[in-house]
Amino acid sequence: MSKKKKKYYTIWKGHKVGVFDSWNECKKLIKDYQGAQYKSFPTLEAATKALKGNYKDYIGKFKTFKSELSSEQLKKIGLPNYNSISVDAASSGNPGIMEYRGVDTKSKKQLFIQGPFEEGTNNIGEFLAIVHGLAFLKKNNSERIIYTDSKTAMSWVKKKNCNTKLERSEKNKTLFELVDRAVDWLKNNEYKTVIVKWETKAWGEIPADFGRK
Repeated sequence: MSKKKKKYYTIWKGHKVGVFDSWNECKKLIKDYQGAQYKSFPTLEAATKALKGNYKDYIGKFKTFKSELSSEQLKKIGLPNYNSISVDAASSGNPGIMEYRGVDTKSKKQLFIQGPFEEGTNNIGEFLAIVHGLAFLKKNNSERIIYTDSKTAMSWVKKKNCNTKLERSEKNKTLFELVDRAVDWLKNNEYKTVIVKWETKAWGEIPADFGRK
């Protein structure tokens, strides 16, 4: 069994700011912190340098990946369709602080971002990201496709229902207002956009990934 590579965690906003060498320690320092900003890096040097910069400049960068598939399997799958946008969500806990975003698949240029929301789940974020992407592409009369790495969110969008078990509360009132708007949009709008599952094993993390763990 291969040894897991060491990672370092930069916290720009949290109960404590700095660079840490443990994900468990990082989780404690961002838990219940509204608007926490954090990310993982492969080296101490990269994490330390990032601390001096802007958190938004580092989202989704420095992700390393080795394909789990053989060269023959990769040939069958092919390359991603770059006439597309990619969406993803990140949640520190389940439920926990959640945000989502959409990027251009090829350039990784951020097209939209929402959050952080105080009490959400990754599945809700993935669902909202897809619907936001659908509305974004329709508004811009774009024929691009949407990539997501969440089968659950794809299923919810298809059924036009956010089938979450998360209970509504004062903490997540704003989030559920957005969920209700998303469901309403799906029920009252037609779209031709194709939603496609991102092949993580072949292509690595989806370009919209927040790169935190």
